[in-house]
Amino acid sequence: MEKITKTMVDRADPEEVRYFIWDVEIKGFGLLVLPSGVKSFLYQYRNSAGRTRRTTIGKYSATMTADLARKQAKKLRRAVEDGRDPLEEKKANKEALTVTELLEKYLESARFAEKADSTQSIDRGRINRHLIPTLGKKIAKKLTTEHVRRAFASIRDGKTACDVKTKSRGRARVKGGEGTARMAIRVLCSILNWAIDEGYLSSNPATGVKIGSDGIRETILESTEQYKSLFQTLDTMEIERRLRSAVADAIRVIALTGARRNEIASLRWSHVDLKAGVITLPPNAHKTGRSTGKSRVIGLPAAAQAIIANQKGSEPDDFVFPPARGNGPINLSKPWRTIRVEANLPEGIGLHGLRHSLASHMAMQGAQAAEIMTALGHHQLSTAQRYVHWAQDERSQLAEKAASHISAALDDKKKANVEVL
Repeated sequence: MEKITKTMVDRADPEEVRYFIWDVEIKGFGLLVLPSGVKSFLYQYRNSAGRTRRTTIGKYSATMTADLARKQAKKLRRAVEDGRDPLEEKKANKEALTVTELLEKYLESARFAEKADSTQSIDRGRINRHLIPTLGKKIAKKLTTEHVRRAFASIRDGKTACDVKTKSRGRARVKGGEGTARMAIRVLCSILNWAIDEGYLSSNPATGVKIGSDGIRETILESTEQYKSLFQTLDTMEIERRLRSAVADAIRVIALTGARRNEIASLRWSHVDLKAGVITLPPNAHKTGRSTGKSRVIGLPAAAQAIIANQKGSEPDDFVFPPARGNGPINLSKPWRTIRVEANLPEGIGLHGLRHSLASHMAMQGAQAAEIMTALGHHQLSTAQRYVHWAQDERSQLAEKAASHISAALDDKKKANVEVL
């Protein structure tokens, strides 16, 4: 027996049969030397039942040094002294459900199957590209608020960003940012609540993580001129046959109604009632329908009614705005990027920004939260209330700006009075 050090380990040459070297200071701490030359640190002990157990600490390497193995051996000794069985704990940890395995179970669950196809696609992307890379190897039952907080920071700071090929011509550019991180953790929180319902977990560590609030997206179409630029660009690109009419019309309807992108991209003739001037989406065809069980009614202004009336196809299950090829919904995201640049719209505004634009202008014109909630199909009144608060702040700033020259004149008058005195 001798003290296990780097020098001792380095000079421990392999023999024809394996052999052990036991440490003189820490009882049970040893080095196993194999004929192949592989050297591993281990710890041997007796559990509370008097049974001799042996657990491997790790192979000798640049990352598992003699000093580090010694520290691990001391931890194992303390665990045994406390009546624990390190080998059984190690085995239990290996058999325990990892976060990746828990997420995979969720993706196969009835809860996930109830979501709309578009939501499933988005959630699956957040799970595979953000949650699994940051938390996948953790044991689900040992997941802590700090683990989730670190995952949020990693996603926010772009550590999960990547550029991956998805189809023969498809590509997913995964970015970070606070908004991306916030949505990923919200999905995680929902999944952990499901896991509690299913008996996999007893608590949800994601609920204690502060991820901030979305607030109102700042990037909207603020003026009539910007809307004119958008519609003129759609007209020009359509006339020059650089944009399919179905794509141009779908975007026009989104701008006019404030509907979500997928609500229009997946719109079927069975949802449309031009006589009543409304679109009625069943619960499985819109974002909040799965949780509320209610249909969503979208009012159609005259311009939107005329656009939809001009579309071809009349079978109930036909898409109002059919794709160029394939059986799925029409793709609006890719052409939108070109449209946005050509129309010189604010950088960063997406199709969802058209929805926020409509809500913001409604609020500026005095619409109440309940009216905005109804028009946009929000599930919670608080979501619509943000637009009202935003509009109040905007009106206050506009009033201050409009009165600035009057205030300046008032200041000049005060100065003149002082000089006369």
